[in-house]
Amino acid sequence: MWLFFALGSAFFAGLSTILAKCGIRETDSTVATAIRTFVVLIFSFIIVLIVGSGSTITEISNKTWVFLILSGLSTGASWLCYFKALQDGDVNKVVPIDKSSTILSMVLAFIFLREPFTFSSIIAVLLIGSGTLLMVEKTGNYDSTSKDRYWLIYAFLSALFAALTSILGKIGIEEVESNLGTAIRTVVVLIMSWMMVFISGKKDKIHGIPKNDFLFIILSGFATGASWLCYYRALQDGPASVVVPIDKLSLLVTVAFSYFVLKERLSLKSLAGLILVTMGTLLITFSSFT
Repeated sequence: MWLFFALGSAFFAGLSTILAKCGIRETDSTVATAIRTFVVLIFSFIIVLIVGSGSTITEISNKTWVFLILSGLSTGASWLCYFKALQDGDVNKVVPIDKSSTILSMVLAFIFLREPFTFSSIIAVLLIGSGTLLMVEKTGNYDSTSKDRYWLIYAFLSALFAALTSILGKIGIEEVESNLGTAIRTVVVLIMSWMMVFISGKKDKIHGIPKNDFLFIILSGFATGASWLCYYRALQDGPASVVVPIDKLSLLVTVAFSYFVLKERLSLKSLAGLILVTMGTLLITFSSFT
């Protein structure tokens, strides 16, 4: 059953990226992240009420609290970096870098969770890494000092924090119901994101958000909430080294939506990279059942 939740996570994550991109055309990415997180929090607690796991919050151990909070902080950092990169860069370039967190997640799962790193895993890492490099192609004259190129740094930081989130989240939900764990983590992200809004002096930009941007931000929040709930339900029952790569198949959803909605086109080189990333992900998935 965890496999279906992992696939659901991938679909909603891909949809969330496109909706978010549409919502930050004229809206600051930090402000948009804070608003989205509030929507995800409401969504998460509604599910907690439905499944009735709220009463178990008093049974959470100190260790679980620590890892849930650390996971939330990592998620917040990843989101802030990701949507800043997404605001300045093309979806088809930012997303592949963010999804390269798969490689680091697998390495960290091997080191800290003692999950096996097989020959198939090594081949998959090579495929995903090569595919990512092909998809992140340079266009035009590259100027490392240009503000427009900072998205690349933010995209890599997003991948780093996303990998840490996967491992910390895996440990944090071992002894807690997944929906409750997601809600607790979201509280941490909400506090962190709104702190960034006020620290960066961007609170005045909240009132100037266009209606269309606001609508897409809200919808993105709902899609993110659905993705999270599926992801951590899958992570609770399935191995992190498999759940994480499947979740990264959201890249396919994102590319498809970016083609039809944002009119972004893939070059042959980027298409080859997408195929390699997909092959690597599928290899990890199928090898887990053999």
